[in-house]
Amino acid sequence: MISYFKYLILLAVVFSCLDSAAQNIGTLKSPNGQISLKLDNAEGKVTYRIYYSDNSFIEDSPLGLKSSIGDFSTGLKHIATDTLTVKNTYELKKAKVSRVDYLAKELTATFTNENKDTLSIIFRLSDRDVAFSYKISSKDKTNIKIFEETTGFNIPNSAETYLSPQALPMTGWMETKPSYEEEYTLGSPVNKSSTYGVGYTFPALFNLPDQGWILLSETGVDSHYPGSRLGEGSKDGLFMLQFPQKGENNGIGEIYAAQALPAKTPWRTITLGKDLKPIVETTVMYDLVEEKYKPSIDYKMGRATWSWIVWQDNSINYEDQVKFIDLAAALDFEYVLVDNWWDNNIGRERMVDLVNYAASKDVGVILWYNSNGFWNNAPQTPQDQMNNSIARKEEMAWLQKIGVKGLKIDFFGGNKQTTMQLYEDMLTDANDFGLAITFHGCTLPRGWEKMYPNFVTSEAVLASENLIFRQESLDKHALNATVLPFTRNAVGAMDFAPVFLNKRLSKNQENGTIRSTTDAFELATAVLYLSPVQHFGITPNNLDEQPEFVLDFLRKVPTVWDETVYLGGAPTDYVALARRKGKDWYIAVVNGTKEKRTIVIEVPMLADKEFNFIYDKMDGSAGFKQQRLKKTGELSIDLLGEGGALLYMP
Repeated sequence: MISYFKYLILLAVVFSCLDSAAQNIGTLKSPNGQISLKLDNAEGKVTYRIYYSDNSFIEDSPLGLKSSIGDFSTGLKHIATDTLTVKNTYELKKAKVSRVDYLAKELTATFTNENKDTLSIIFRLSDRDVAFSYKISSKDKTNIKIFEETTGFNIPNSAETYLSPQALPMTGWMETKPSYEEEYTLGSPVNKSSTYGVGYTFPALFNLPDQGWILLSETGVDSHYPGSRLGEGSKDGLFMLQFPQKGENNGIGEIYAAQALPAKTPWRTITLGKDLKPIVETTVMYDLVEEKYKPSIDYKMGRATWSWIVWQDNSINYEDQVKFIDLAAALDFEYVLVDNWWDNNIGRERMVDLVNYAASKDVGVILWYNSNGFWNNAPQTPQDQMNNSIARKEEMAWLQKIGVKGLKIDFFGGNKQTTMQLYEDMLTDANDFGLAITFHGCTLPRGWEKMYPNFVTSEAVLASENLIFRQESLDKHALNATVLPFTRNAVGAMDFAPVFLNKRLSKNQENGTIRSTTDAFELATAVLYLSPVQHFGITPNNLDEQPEFVLDFLRKVPTVWDETVYLGGAPTDYVALARRKGKDWYIAVVNGTKEKRTIVIEVPMLADKEFNFIYDKMDGSAGFKQQRLKKTGELSIDLLGEGGALLYMP
C-alpha cells in the first residue's frame, strides 16, 4: 500500500507533468463573445486554438518561426501576456464598404528563446475575424533572415475544402505561373492532395458541416516579406504556412524573408461564422494595415471598355480603339483599356492622338505593359519598361505628359520578397506621376487597396479571358460565380472582367465559345464581382442589340460601394448579395446550377419600396419591370439554369 507521503509526491509529479505538457498562457474573447482564443505553451512549443460559439473551428495549431538569429519554434520561455482593446474608425475609397468602425480585443504573448531574444505573438479578435502576427527583437542583433514559419492551421477532419491549388513555378503559358489562376476544389476532403502537390494559395475556404465556415488569408504583405501559401493538408487536416517555391520568377531572389530588427511579419487572418455572411462582409484585410503614402492626385475609379477581351489581339489598332472609346462615351464609362502590342500596332505618336481623342470624349486611357525583365517568356510588348527604375520613371513621365490615366501591368509569376518589392516600387513610382495601377498575371492583393492609394485591382483569378479561350471555362462560368464571392473576391479587389452580352464570344459572333448564361446573369456579375475599375466584356454591337434598360443599368452601376450585405447562397449553389452606393441599393442574384429554380430571399433594405427588376425571360434574354416589394422584405425570384436577377433603385 502506498504511503500518504508518497501519494502526495506522486500527485505533485502528475500535476507538474500536466502543467509542463500544456501551460495555458492566455485566453481572449471577441467583443461579442462569439469567438474565443486559447494559447498554450507545451514544453516550449506554442499552440493556439480557436472556438466559435463553443465549437472548435481551429484545433491545436503550432506557432513560431526559424531564423538566422535562432529558433523561435521550440524552447520558448513565456515572459508575459498583455491584453487591450483596439478601437478605430477609418474610411475607404475603393472597396466594398466606405467606412469601418473597427473594434477588437488584442492579446500579446511574449517569449524568449534559448538565445534570450524575444518573440511576441500578437492576436486580434473582432466579431468575425481572428488575426495574428509575429514581432521579433534582439538584444544584440540588427537584422534577421526568417527561413521558415512553423505557423499552422489545424482544420477539423470533417471539413470540406474550396481551395485553389498552388501552381508550379515557370509553368503555364510562356512560363508565367504561378499567377493564382487555378480551378478551385469543390467540397473536397481536407487531406486530399492538391493538383500539383505543392499546396494551395490564399484565400482558403473550409466548410464545417452543420457548424460553419472558415476563410484563411493574409494581409499587410509588402516589400518586407514574401507572400505565403498553405502547404499540403495532412491526414489530420493540418495545413502549414509555406514560403514561395525556389524556382519562381526564373529563380530570381531568395524564398525567405529578410528584415532589419525589430522585425514584424504580415497578419494571418481567419474569418469564421455559422454562415457565409462574415466572409462576404469581412474587412479584416483593411482593418490591420495603414496607408503607406499619400495619393498624388484624386484617383478616379469607374468602368472601362476593353476591346481585347472579345476582339482579341487583332483589335489593337487605332480604328478599333476609337470604336471602344466611342462605346465608353455612349455608356458614360470613365475609361478605355488598350491592351498588349499597342506600341507596335498603334505606335507612340498615334497613341498621343488616341489619348487626345479619348479625352475629347471624356474617356481616360489605361495602357497595358509587360512587367518582364527576364522572369518569363511572354513576348507581348511594351516590355522592359516597368522592371527597371530608370526606364520606368522615364516611361511614366511620358505617360503623364500625354494624359494617360493608368496602367495594367502583366506577367509577374511569383511571391518572393523581391517580387513584392517590385510591386511596391511600381506603385510608388506610379503615384509620383499620377498613374493608377492594375496588376494581371499576378499575386493576391493583401490589403493593398488601403496600403497603396493608387493601387486599383488585381486579376489573381481564373478570369474571363478563359471564357474566350476554352468552352469548358464558359460552361463553368455560372458555377464559378458561386465560388469567387466567398473566396478570392472576399479578401480583395478582383479584376475578373465581367458582363458578356454576345451569344458567341468573338468579333463576328459566327465562331468562338458559346455562352449559356442568361443576359440577366451577366448583368448581375457587374454587382456580384468587386473591382474598383471594372473592365467589361461588352462590345459596340451591344448598343444596338440590347434594350435601353440594359444600357441604362450599365450607365449607372457603381464599381465601389458604401456597404455590402450577404443575403444568401453557398458555393456551387447560388449567391445573393446586396451592395449600397449612397442611398441606392443594388441586389445581385445568380444561379450556379443548370436547373430552373425559385429562390426566396429577404431584402429588408427594399421593404415596401419601388425597385427596378431585371430578370430571366424564357429565351435567356433580360426582362424588365418595376414593382414594389412587400413590407416583409421577402421576394421570390424565378431563375433559369445559369440565370440571374438584379434589383436596384429607380
